[in-house]
Amino acid sequence: MMSTEETLRLTVAALMQLTRERQPDVAAAIGLTQPQLSRRQSGKSAWTLTDCDRLAAHWGMPTLDLLAGPTHAAGCLPAARRPTTGAQTAMPLAPPASAPPAPRRAAPTATPAPAETAPAPAPAPAAAAPSSAPRTPRRAAPAGPLPDLIRDRVAAALTEAGGDADVAQAALIKRAVPDVMALFAASRVGGRYEHSEFPPTAGILQKRSQKGADAIWEGRPKWRPADLHRAARAGHITMDVTALDMNAAYLAALKTWLPIGKLTHSEGDYHDPKRSGVHLVDPGEWLTPDLPSPLGSRQEPGPLWITEPTLRALIRCAGMDLCTPPKIMESWTSGASEGLLEKMRRALVTVRDEAIDNNDEVTTEYVKSMYSKFVSTIGESAANREIRRPDWMHIIRSQAFVNLWLKAHKAHKAGLTVVQMSGTDELHVSGNWQAVFPEGRGLSQVKAKNIYTLGGDE
Repeated sequence: MMSTEETLRLTVAALMQLTRERQPDVAAAIGLTQPQLSRRQSGKSAWTLTDCDRLAAHWGMPTLDLLAGPTHAAGCLPAARRPTTGAQTAMPLAPPASAPPAPRRAAPTATPAPAETAPAPAPAPAAAAPSSAPRTPRRAAPAGPLPDLIRDRVAAALTEAGGDADVAQAALIKRAVPDVMALFAASRVGGRYEHSEFPPTAGILQKRSQKGADAIWEGRPKWRPADLHRAARAGHITMDVTALDMNAAYLAALKTWLPIGKLTHSEGDYHDPKRSGVHLVDPGEWLTPDLPSPLGSRQEPGPLWITEPTLRALIRCAGMDLCTPPKIMESWTSGASEGLLEKMRRALVTVRDEAIDNNDEVTTEYVKSMYSKFVSTIGESAANREIRRPDWMHIIRSQAFVNLWLKAHKAHKAGLTVVQMSGTDELHVSGNWQAVFPEGRGLSQVKAKNIYTLGGDE
């Protein structure tokens, strides 16, 4: 059973979600600073009775109602304290199938309309359109800002769970896939391009077997400078190394060039920066032994299929004389945009930042589950029936690996020694990394996971 202090922290978090207030707003209203409020919400210091009285007055309810738990307190919150930017149920984070179908106008017939029926300004041919016409997705505009869709879902889950954070978090993670697809659909309202959701899949993007992989190489890194580690094992050198963790790697990678429509085939050594897709390339020779290649851990020579981010990284490296230029042999591409996922990405980043500021682990884990499951299920997954874009899945993953490579290159250029690069988000460096990378949990920041001595207790 939760203590009164724990219950109060959940209640404060729930009411801040409902009123769309941030910690600085609430802190100023009750006579605290934002760091003081943050320490109370994280459990590092205790809420006082005076704080409770001021919180209750701020939200317009008796103190005992505030202390009765998040569900009861939410019910006591005056309507005037709730945002009024449109009905909150206009665009719920729920599977599109659960929304009632839009009324369909009957097709014209030979029978004349009743005299009392007001004439329509134009005929409605949609019902009589030929079945071969392309399907246009129906997307309802959200009632308010996209981040509110995420905040409202969290507030509703906490209320339904009676303030039990673990129960609410489990429920939110369970429905992360339909929720993130609804958020994506809302983010595309008014978009400049209408993307294809189920284009024909090119052969090289099809799995070779039921449990096998397709032919695409994403460039996942697994690299150590051989000479450096050989010298460390022999006891010739020692150095202090910090293992850095890149925050929300897949969330950052949602900003990437994605194909809009069906991929079409082409041959020849030509790269069009306005298109995106996958390419069969001869990657050329890597000339920089103290820095990893964007191709990651691949050791076999010869041509291979890579994605747009990896190709662009290799072209960039060739321009910096880090490698010889890649040679494109054939491609499957479409017209592309870097902004297809940008509105959704910004909404997720906004809510993630707020949750971190508020020490709100429920929302933090929910957002993490949303973007990670979006990436993992948009290929060919039974968990997501609303889209099939294996090209997007490979490109986003590759972009995450390229982003990690760019961090390694930045460290190398600043004079740090790159000791290891692996996984999606792990970079080991030796030197004053704080002068190169800002520290924190933000998307543009890095975290120090651990420190060890290379050539010592490795």
